[in-house]
Amino acid sequence: MGAGIKKGHGFLSHAILSFLDKADTIVISLTAACILYTRSVGVVYFVAGASTCSITVKLIKRAIRQPRPPPHVLVGRRVKASFGMPSTHSATITFFATYIAIASWCLPIHATLPAHARFVPIVTTPLAMTIVMSRIWLGYHTWPQVAVGCAYGCSLAMMWFMLWTKGGVREVGQVLERGVWKLYGWS
Repeated sequence: MGAGIKKGHGFLSHAILSFLDKADTIVISLTAACILYTRSVGVVYFVAGASTCSITVKLIKRAIRQPRPPPHVLVGRRVKASFGMPSTHSATITFFATYIAIASWCLPIHATLPAHARFVPIVTTPLAMTIVMSRIWLGYHTWPQVAVGCAYGCSLAMMWFMLWTKGGVREVGQVLERGVWKLYGWS
């Protein structure tokens, strides 16, 4: 069972957990900014994978129908109406961390990004793991719900990356990106 926010936690703990409770909004905003900045078909493909992860986990969650931890662990937090197994946040943020790490190591850096972008996983991986843990700390999920979410997100990220690199999607994406850049005069 998750620890939740219990009375007596300090202001800093409460502020950090409140920030982590809004992680989805922050991650979506940063991802949208990345798409707009890079104008990369590869980034759009990555986002399509993260969206696929989120949607399929929600479908699995409805099929399994395992409840979340009891609401009494939530102090000052909204009670979630959906089921808990697997954790959608954990799956999706693990997809993000895994895909970003693999892409940073295995693909060339996009032309719009600086060379040090290869080191982004040094930030994204610990941040993702903190978000995963926050699902337990906030009392929204149990350890097994988070673990299954992480396993699903990691597995889907590896398959999605293989489809990009070995399935021919990357070549189509590069042609599409060149065409769009030429059309809008971005090159």
